[in-house]
Amino acid sequence: MTASVAGPAEAGLRRTTLPNGLTVLSEYMPGVRSVAFGAWVRAASIHEPRERMGVSHLLEHMVFKGTERRSAKDIALSLEVLGGSLDAYTAREHTSFQARVLDEHLTEAADVIADLLFRPLLRHADLKLERKVVLEEISMVEDTPDDIVFELHNELLWGDHPYGYSILGTRETVASLGVRELRDLHDRAYHPGQLVVAASGNVEHDRLVETLARTGWADVSPRDAERLVSPVPRMAPPAYRHVERDSAQTHVVFGCPAVPHGDPRRYALALVSMMLGGGMSSRLFQRVREELGLAYSVYTYQSFHVDAGVHGVYVATAPETAREATAAIRDELALLAERGLPDDELAAGKSQLRGQITLSLESVTSRMYRAAGVELYDEPYRPLDEVLALVEAIDHDTVAAVCREFFAPDTQTVLSLGPAPAQ
Repeated sequence: MTASVAGPAEAGLRRTTLPNGLTVLSEYMPGVRSVAFGAWVRAASIHEPRERMGVSHLLEHMVFKGTERRSAKDIALSLEVLGGSLDAYTAREHTSFQARVLDEHLTEAADVIADLLFRPLLRHADLKLERKVVLEEISMVEDTPDDIVFELHNELLWGDHPYGYSILGTRETVASLGVRELRDLHDRAYHPGQLVVAASGNVEHDRLVETLARTGWADVSPRDAERLVSPVPRMAPPAYRHVERDSAQTHVVFGCPAVPHGDPRRYALALVSMMLGGGMSSRLFQRVREELGLAYSVYTYQSFHVDAGVHGVYVATAPETAREATAAIRDELALLAERGLPDDELAAGKSQLRGQITLSLESVTSRMYRAAGVELYDEPYRPLDEVLALVEAIDHDTVAAVCREFFAPDTQTVLSLGPAPAQ
């Protein structure tokens, strides 16, 4: 077993690798009585072949249908009756299982999630029912324009690369997935060498490691399986597509590939995105909503992955004003690309970003995510003051370069969904 402390003692982040290959990270937070506990599986939608699209998400659902020790109802009750919560999600790169409990119930949380990860039954009868649930989830997304427009944009942006696949899968792929495919993925990915465990809150690291040993995590046999890999990201050229749909609004997404998680420009890009469309004071909110009255919802977004990233703009507007709204967005993008941010906006952006980061890290769940990210993204742990210093160090030239490279209108892939095209 190897253990190390990352960062100064007051930061509280510690890391241990168990003999079976399981990586464990934790950050102690004084003054709280809860623990956020999570496990990340290094398998998700970017590791799927097209014909098995959605298998990671379906497996995430299926482990909740029963384990060797618990029924589906037992799982549902296990932490809720203690006032805690149990949840899971499938993303592009990872599948995660998480609990939020009182500190005195850490053992129960670790035991339940171990059961889900290592001892699911994966029965044919359960799959028949859960497949219907996932198909309903797909229908729900298809019936929600401000969800499906991002799926369609992602597909246009990344082409045939798995970044463009639907995390949920398609009706055809979900219908074709059987227990064999689920067991194959479980055998390849749900073992200690593919897992990262992270916890934060009122949790001492040595106690966490002892709890994992007591609840069976350390007893799971190691495997020699290599980590799953995905194809090198390939960017489709900028494009425009309109998808006709009878709806009350036209929904539009602008976007282009951006920097990966480990790129030092990530903070600068996040700052520019925030100033462009991150709140009521942002340029897009003030221009598109307040000055022109063209939209209720307009905002920017970004995602940073291990080997790629994406950022963009979303707006929903009446079909008759779609062209005007997108023209206003293009004007703001062009202004950013040409001029960057003036010094007063850069200073305001730094202040706003520092505040957002500081406030987010008062959450035990956010601290858990940050702890896991140290391992998942192979990045150094940085105490809050060091992160704030990186934000403060963002300079005018870096911002100008980010604006030119990632915000110019002609670099954007645009997808509109609704009765009228946006251009």
